[in-house]
Amino acid sequence: MALFIACEVDPALARDNAAARKLEEVCPVDIYAVGADGGVEIVEKNLDECTLCELCLAVGAPGQVKVRKLYDNGAVLERHA
Repeated sequence: MALFIACEVDPALARDNAAARKLEEVCPVDIYAVGADGGVEIVEKNLDECTLCELCLAVGAPGQVKVRKLYDNGAVLERHA
């Protein structure tokens, strides 16, 4: 279980293989991977390596990918319009 960061991907985006591949590509610390079903898999053991680079936020529509700062009362990073 992550102590500092939680990542959320909208279920519709999480099923999209192209989005899964893009998230896997852009994340510098390998938080996202393409799962066995072709969708997005979050690699739990890597969550606390997040550098808050925000590259993942650009994948999908605004609000479809969120990064929660658990150490900051769950403050959310997400792309807005």
